[in-house]
Amino acid sequence: MQNLRSSQILILLGFVFFTLTSCEGMPGADARKYPPDPKKRVKKNLEEGRGFRLDNALGGAKKGGDFMFASSNELWRASLDTIDFMPLSSVNYGGGIIITDWYSDGDNLEESVKISIRFLSNEVRADAIDIKVFYKKCNQISSCKIIQKTGALTAELKKEILTKATIYKKQKKDKNFKPYTGSAVKDK
Repeated sequence: MQNLRSSQILILLGFVFFTLTSCEGMPGADARKYPPDPKKRVKKNLEEGRGFRLDNALGGAKKGGDFMFASSNELWRASLDTIDFMPLSSVNYGGGIIITDWYSDGDNLEESVKISIRFLSNEVRADAIDIKVFYKKCNQISSCKIIQKTGALTAELKKEILTKATIYKKQKKDKNFKPYTGSAVKDK
């Protein structure tokens, strides 16, 4: 027990000695040389290489996300445009899924529809999206039955989304089209 306590004291003394001797070569903090604003002092210290920022050390000071994918993905845009009349419950571009909230057209309040669109690929093709349509039918006592249906609505939605995505892809291609001028490759 005595050896453990003396070891701890030696470590503490060594740490204190190291800290005091390492401060010897540092310049004094002359208030005339440093701006009073803390943000300016931090900036000056970083420019002179005297410090670091923890957020930069841990992976950069990125704020927000990279949303370039969402605006350039034709299937994503076409899907959102196709179901724009429905309220959205969950939209996750990174996860590749769009889920609408329950929607009723107003004529029959006992029946509602919910649509789930899952993206399996970024390419505009028929097997790139998986669409599920759920129907909810409630009676007067608030007892509801939810079933998944396949059929006409799913096929119509897929056809509409793929048609719009193809148009968006063509517009993007036409907009970015640059004719070959021959100047890109130089003969040696």
